[in-house]
Amino acid sequence: MSTESLEDLRREIDRIDDALHDLVMQRAQVVERIGVLKGGVQVLRPGREAEILRRLVSRHQGRFPRAVLVRLWREMMGALVALQSPFPVAVFMPERGAGYLELARDQYGAYAATTPYRSVGQVVRAVADGVAAVGIVPVPDREGAENWWLGLTSDNPDTPRIVARLPFAGPGPGRGDGAEGLAIGRLPHDATGYDRSWIAVETDPDISRARLKQFLGAAGLEPSLFAATHRADDAWMHLIEILGWVAPDDRRMGRLVEKSQPIRRSVVLGGYAVPFTAEDLAD
Repeated sequence: MSTESLEDLRREIDRIDDALHDLVMQRAQVVERIGVLKGGVQVLRPGREAEILRRLVSRHQGRFPRAVLVRLWREMMGALVALQSPFPVAVFMPERGAGYLELARDQYGAYAATTPYRSVGQVVRAVADGVAAVGIVPVPDREGAENWWLGLTSDNPDTPRIVARLPFAGPGPGRGDGAEGLAIGRLPHDATGYDRSWIAVETDPDISRARLKQFLGAAGLEPSLFAATHRADDAWMHLIEILGWVAPDDRRMGRLVEKSQPIRRSVVLGGYAVPFTAEDLAD
């Protein structure tokens, strides 16, 4: 028969809470030292964050829900990123309750400094001009009225790139309206070993998707999604999601553009660590 009392267990919880709190404060101190080494420059590392969360989920045991574990760490990560330097977030919000604000807060914390914008183009410009550290935009689709992703095809070094897909751990109960989005920032996307990349390919008009897929395969690129196409009289621009990680200087991108092919230009628009599935977070 157990001899421990309710008061004993409560004291044990208090001791554990103090230990957890001490570790959180220690983590904050380490992050502040990292900020000093960076010279106050904000460097978001979405790939590194994804790797941390995957490691924690893979080692997790017990009845504490994995989804709540990820929520705790995401909230802490958002707060600690903001410790290094101001971290304003631009959010596409055409109307109240559109869901993208919830995506931003789920990813970067409930107290993230968010600013809503009525158009996606305004979000892209805010990130490009350095007004926002990161922007939340909708996932492009073939029916989308605003081909905002065309603004990411520039070779300018300040051009935003896709760095994450949201929600990373699925929507919380009652949050948003099932919206999905992408995070963009002025930084390269990281390779994590479980990634998707986005590229834009400019071609002659009227090229079929089947033929374009052949050219991609010949270059060693496997498309997972033909997301959108911008059609003009003299050229078409295709937005394509690729399995795996594709660096901006990837040789496969160079192989896409040859004189004998109808492909005129190709550019990497970024990428993201693949989000958790419901099965990944199942208790």
